[in-house]
Amino acid sequence: MRIRTRTAEEALATYQALRALHPDAHCELDHATPFQLLCATVMSAQTTDVAVNKATPALFAKFPDAASLAVADPATEVEPLISTIGMFRQKAKNIVGLAKILVDKHGGEVPKTLAALVELPGVGRKTANVVLGVCFGTPEGVVVDTHVQRISQRLGFTKNDDPSTIEQDLSKLFARDHWDLLSHTLIFHGRRVCDAQKPKCETCSVAIHCPVAGEDAATVGRKPPSSRTKRATTAGSVEKTDAKKAGRPASKVAKKNASTTAKKPAPQATKTPKRSP
Repeated sequence: MRIRTRTAEEALATYQALRALHPDAHCELDHATPFQLLCATVMSAQTTDVAVNKATPALFAKFPDAASLAVADPATEVEPLISTIGMFRQKAKNIVGLAKILVDKHGGEVPKTLAALVELPGVGRKTANVVLGVCFGTPEGVVVDTHVQRISQRLGFTKNDDPSTIEQDLSKLFARDHWDLLSHTLIFHGRRVCDAQKPKCETCSVAIHCPVAGEDAATVGRKPPSSRTKRATTAGSVEKTDAKKAGRPASKVAKKNASTTAKKPAPQATKTPKRSP
């Protein structure tokens, strides 16, 4: 489906409508200092903010700053505190490693440039811009996660699929002073309204600005199914079709097919009759 890219004026009007719908949009990772947000953001990779927020109170109570975390043993002291989140072993090594670098090179403080931040273990451009935007108000780009990617595509802010290219598109389309709140606002909209599979277009006040609002919305901004998913979906469709024809539940048809296949006798070899002398 081809979507016309919005002009800067159209994009700003859409963003203003989104801000009115989500005036409370903010970073949902709990933290009290830039160091704590840095650690929480590193820990949030492929993990929900909710899961991270459940783990960080105990972590930050024991290791509130870089100096205390830098001397911790990742395996015996940090892992038990964050074991409820995904990839906790690697993340324990990363946050202890970055704490050591902060102490050794930055006086225990979080640096305020993207170049310095991305040199830390577990810190990429997205994590760096979260910290720069939330803590210092100086992001060097727009944070693009799965929600930002999907909503940006649906609203016509970008035609691209690659997060790095989408970041460039958004950075050109919106003024720098919008970059930080733009990502949080799009994330809130993705979580609350514009779901990947079932977007709530019928009740969305921003639908008048959306070029795909309605039946087409769910087809935009979603990852294509894997080959394994396609095979499973195809098999399920065939089973349902057979069930419909037979007037029985799909599960029973599947069992009958399996039973018939198992009980079907093997074909007997055909003997050639002997000729009379």
